[in-house]
Amino acid sequence: MQTTKTNYGALSTLTTVFFFWGFIAAGNSIFIPFCKHYFGLDQFQSQLIDFAFYGAYYLGALGLFVFSTLTRKDLVSTWGYKKSIVYGLLFSALGAAMMIISVSLNVFAAMLFGLFIVALGFSLQQTSANPFMIALGDERTGSNRINLGGGINSFGTTIGPVVVSLALFGSSAAVSDEMISQLSLGKVTVLYACVGCLFLGVAALFGFSKRVPSGKLEEDAVNPENDSLLDAPTSGQGSSAHVKKTMVTMLVVTGLLIACFAPVFNSYRSEEAKQLTELKGDLDQLTIGDDNKPIQNLTPQQQETKAQIQKEIHRIQAPLEQKRMMWLSGGILAVLGGILFANRSAKKNENGWGAMKYPQLSLGMIAIFVYVGVEVAIGSNLSELLKQPAFGSLESSETTPFIAMYWGSMMIGRWSGSINAFNLTDQTKMILKFIVPLIAFGIILGVFKLSGYRIDMLYWYVVCVVFQILAFYLTGDKPARSLAIFGTLGLLCVVIGLTTSGTVAIYAFLSAGLFCSTMWSCIFSLSLAGLGKHQAQGSGFLVMMILGGGLIPPIQGKLSDIIGIQPSFIVGGVCFAYITFFAIFVNKLLKKQGISLDSDDASH
Repeated sequence: MQTTKTNYGALSTLTTVFFFWGFIAAGNSIFIPFCKHYFGLDQFQSQLIDFAFYGAYYLGALGLFVFSTLTRKDLVSTWGYKKSIVYGLLFSALGAAMMIISVSLNVFAAMLFGLFIVALGFSLQQTSANPFMIALGDERTGSNRINLGGGINSFGTTIGPVVVSLALFGSSAAVSDEMISQLSLGKVTVLYACVGCLFLGVAALFGFSKRVPSGKLEEDAVNPENDSLLDAPTSGQGSSAHVKKTMVTMLVVTGLLIACFAPVFNSYRSEEAKQLTELKGDLDQLTIGDDNKPIQNLTPQQQETKAQIQKEIHRIQAPLEQKRMMWLSGGILAVLGGILFANRSAKKNENGWGAMKYPQLSLGMIAIFVYVGVEVAIGSNLSELLKQPAFGSLESSETTPFIAMYWGSMMIGRWSGSINAFNLTDQTKMILKFIVPLIAFGIILGVFKLSGYRIDMLYWYVVCVVFQILAFYLTGDKPARSLAIFGTLGLLCVVIGLTTSGTVAIYAFLSAGLFCSTMWSCIFSLSLAGLGKHQAQGSGFLVMMILGGGLIPPIQGKLSDIIGIQPSFIVGGVCFAYITFFAIFVNKLLKKQGISLDSDDASH
């Protein structure tokens, strides 16, 4: 593989865009809870908000692929990565405007569509930005540049809530649900108007930057010294005009997903769901006092009534949850089955399958699916775990710093993983790999302190950070080795979390965030290696698999209703096990193709 220099001018501009993506997410963290309160959303409608966001990633990438196939024109390759990112930002700005209008008009459906448009823009941006990062230098160090972008993105996400809190409330304290519920419509409108303006500003910054090349795969190398992307072999079927079999397969998978999701959403409007809502209301009325705290001393008659209500809830809820579990599992099987079917068929006859003929891409799509799934699932279920007696019996407000540290762990890991993106001496890199994670940890604790959180229970988490530092030294800046080591350590964290309790288990589950941190970049690099002009198409397929964040967390949630919250984290163990398998297997697979991202002297 030819060694090429990194285009640092373009890289610095692109990382600025990553920062604003993270910062803008802080606006969403206020706006979406506000909409839940403002519109008085029930459980079904609240789920639609998350589904609209994750579904947009999948449908956006799928729509782009279908359009490119039918028009015989790969839009991302034709526009170039630069214009594609700009158009994605403009899409998101349009969605922001629609969300403001929908709140002003009190139309929930319009707000939902606006959020969908925002995420649709994100889908186009992600489809373009990740391969662009890889193409801005040597393909072997592409994962480091993606880590750099991810680290800057996480920094924006970390400081964003503090800035938003200062702007809206004049204080850096953590934003509570009560504070959000008391927000005036005018302030929220101004907030999201600023978010929309940020989208436009970042689009202008990126679009008018002369340091950023167009990124058109067929016309120029995104790095003036890097022509490896142009010279990479293609199948002769690489254009979007010759992938109709893949298109049909993905449309069938989409149809099956709709068929599986529809009964789940409809179940929230069923008679059983209405009965459960009434029974839970009766239970709360019986057990919760006027001060919104549990009543400690119930009379014998009240205790008997409580037991009867709980028994009736279980009788109705158990079969309902099992049905939901069955349909959600069917959705996952549809996705995985479709991917494996496409790759198996492409092995027999490449014609009509395009990028899906590459096994590293097909397996990488599953890896992205389970990676995003486990990342979101652990973060989503931590709060419920921490409420259990064996984990401290914490109140919802007390769980916030732990959940924030889980997501902050992503920043720690990505900052570490991005060091190799810079042209530094080996000795300097070794020193920075030890110092930078500790600095990131200190910044996160500082932000927590400003936000008014208790941080004393997180001091000893530094031991886990040091453990990750040692793991980074073992990875040797190799994407396959990094993914294998971090996948194994992620699996180990889940096993420890499942078999222990208290602080040890909590730290174990938090540490999963440390080891998830660089997986996205490694999976992307390994999956797109050797795809040549199929990279844009392959990137789109990978972005579709962000859908895992909308399927795997509910699976764990439903499983927890059946076997308990702590045992339900076995779902994360299965995901980490597959990621480890992917790293080892695909590394061997690429070597057979004459590609090795883990070798210093490999030829391409």
